[in-house]
Amino acid sequence: MITTPSQTSGVQLLEVSPELAGQRIDNFLRAQLKGVPKTLIYRILRKGEVRVNKGRIKPEYKLQAGDVVRVPPLRLAERDEPVPLSASLLERLEAAIVHEDKGLIVLNKPAGVAVHGGSGLSFGVIEALRQLRPDVKELELVHRLDRDTSGLLMVAKKRSMLRHLHEALRGDGVDKRYLALVRGRWDAGRKQVSAPLQKNTLRSGERMVEVDEEGKEALTLFRVLRRFGDFATLIEAKPVTGRTHQIRVHARHAGHGIAGDAKYGDEAFSREIRELGGKRLFLHAYALRVPLPDGELLELEAPVDEMWELTLGRLGA
Repeated sequence: MITTPSQTSGVQLLEVSPELAGQRIDNFLRAQLKGVPKTLIYRILRKGEVRVNKGRIKPEYKLQAGDVVRVPPLRLAERDEPVPLSASLLERLEAAIVHEDKGLIVLNKPAGVAVHGGSGLSFGVIEALRQLRPDVKELELVHRLDRDTSGLLMVAKKRSMLRHLHEALRGDGVDKRYLALVRGRWDAGRKQVSAPLQKNTLRSGERMVEVDEEGKEALTLFRVLRRFGDFATLIEAKPVTGRTHQIRVHARHAGHGIAGDAKYGDEAFSREIRELGGKRLFLHAYALRVPLPDGELLELEAPVDEMWELTLGRLGA
C-alpha cells in the first residue's frame, strides 16, 4: 500500500495490495482510516470524493489488486496517532492472550471490555492490540463478543487468515461453546431452542433482538452442566447460527434469563446473584475449535474469571 500526504494536510493515494483484492471499498476505507467516523467515510463515498483509478464508485464496489484509491483531505487527528491506553489495561489484555501464531491471536476477553471503540467508547480490544502489536498492519476482528460477555475472541493478523476463518464460520467448521448461568431449573430434556430472531432499534438508539416469525432462522443447542436446586442452572450453549444476542434471547425465550443480563434477563434473579458478588453478565465463551489454513485443528478452552468462580462457589455452598 502506498500513502501520500497525511489525512490532515492533503489527498491520500492508497494502492490496493493483492491480499486485499475482493474487499468492498467501504470496508477497505474503514480499515485503512483508523479513527475516522463511519458516517464521514460514507459521506465522502456518496459525494463521489473517493475515486478508484480516477473514477467514481459505489460503496459496494469490490477492489482489485493494483487499484489506486484517492481519499480527499480529512481534517482529523493523524491517522496513526493511537488513543492513549493505560498500561494496566494493555498488560491485562497481553496476559489474556491464550494463543498466537503468525496469522491469528486468540484472547480470553475480560467482561466489560468492548471488542472495538464506538458508541461513546474511545477504544476496545482491537485498538489495544494495535498498540500491543504495532508491527502488525492488518489486525482485524474475526467475530464479535458483546461487551459484557467474556471469553475466547479471535483476531486475524493477516487478510488471508480473516478470509479463511470467515469461510469456516459460514459453514460448520468452527465450534464455539459458551457457559451461562440461568434462572430456574433448566429441563435436561430441552436440548435446543429454534426460534427466528429479528433485530430492532428503539427510538433511544438501543438495539434489541426479539423472537419474531419474520426474523432470521436461529438455532442454539443447550446442555445442563450443574444445578443449584431450583434456583439456577449452569448450562452449556452452542450457537449453530450466529445471530446478534442469540444465546441471551433464546435463553429468555426458554424461560430462563441469564444472570446479570440487564436487557433480556430477570432483574430479581440478577439482583440475588449480585448480592452473592456476581456483578457481571454470566455468559462466557469458554471453548473453541477451529480449522487452520494448514489443516491443523486449533482447540482452546478459557477459564472463567474469579468473580464467576466465587459466585458459583457461594451458590453451591
